[in-house]
Amino acid sequence: MTDLPETVVLVADDGTPIGTAPKATVHTTQTPLHLAFSCHVFDERGRVLVTRRALVKKTWPGVWTNAFCGHPAPEEALEEALVRRAERELGLELSDVRLSLPDFRYRAVDASGIVENEICPVFTARAMGDPSPAADEVAEWAWVEPQQLGAAVTATPFAFSPWLGWQLAAWQGAYSAPSRASA
Repeated sequence: MTDLPETVVLVADDGTPIGTAPKATVHTTQTPLHLAFSCHVFDERGRVLVTRRALVKKTWPGVWTNAFCGHPAPEEALEEALVRRAERELGLELSDVRLSLPDFRYRAVDASGIVENEICPVFTARAMGDPSPAADEVAEWAWVEPQQLGAAVTATPFAFSPWLGWQLAAWQGAYSAPSRASA
């Protein structure tokens, strides 16, 4: 894929695509509803990857969150976008990719007033090794036990992205590594 500016898919309230816009112009104080995805990545031991957003990020810089998020390009399947972003953001190859929260959506405003407003299906996947993240995406990363992550988000929600807390709550305690694909 070339280094063309990223484009996001704008959607109606029911999720129907209604247009596109350059990603660089979408995240403002008036962010239109658009399509995104979120992914929680687990290692072979069942630990979950958390990342600290790079300090240069436009929204929620320096905040801890799930492994990665992104936006599919127009006409790009969510699963294809997920593989593309895992490689770009984390230098990771994934296996056992599963759609786990198909109807997740949220609207959140960060401290600077920038709005996230997304229909954002949530996936889980298994990492094929450790990440080697891009510095413009990730400041730090760690593998943690899922129960420890849940406890940390409950105790200090201000240190984490709001969507991470809402996604964990949507799982209602059933947060765990994806089962291996059958051979």
